[in-house]
Amino acid sequence: WWSRMWSPAPTPEVVETPAPVHQTGTASWYGPGFHGRKTANGETYDMHAMTAAHRTLPIASTVRVTSRDTGRSVVVRVNDRGPYHGRRVIDLSFAAAKELGLAHQGTGTVDIVVLNRGPEKTARVSTRPTMRP
Repeated sequence: WWSRMWSPAPTPEVVETPAPVHQTGTASWYGPGFHGRKTANGETYDMHAMTAAHRTLPIASTVRVTSRDTGRSVVVRVNDRGPYHGRRVIDLSFAAAKELGLAHQGTGTVDIVVLNRGPEKTARVSTRPTMRP
């Protein structure tokens, strides 16, 4: 009876659905209206940096995005969440969209390949001053 009293409780199994390693879909881009604002990871959005927003990939993941129309590829770092419009799969920075040839048309079909998954849990950078007692 002693061993039953000190046995640790069973750990519940957590099953997570990981983000896809390869994805195809519509990409869009975001720029001037968001330039200088905070992203999901707390950094300041720079429309001239090679970054992207993705709904499910861990923040700090790096992905290769290839335009099906132009055949051009870029490597971007996920630093934000989105897109939140229709069935789009990724929002690119203006710089990434320009490099792919998507900036003028606004959207395009892309292939996304995950090169490096970021940590599943990323600490959010706080911009608030801390309160001291």
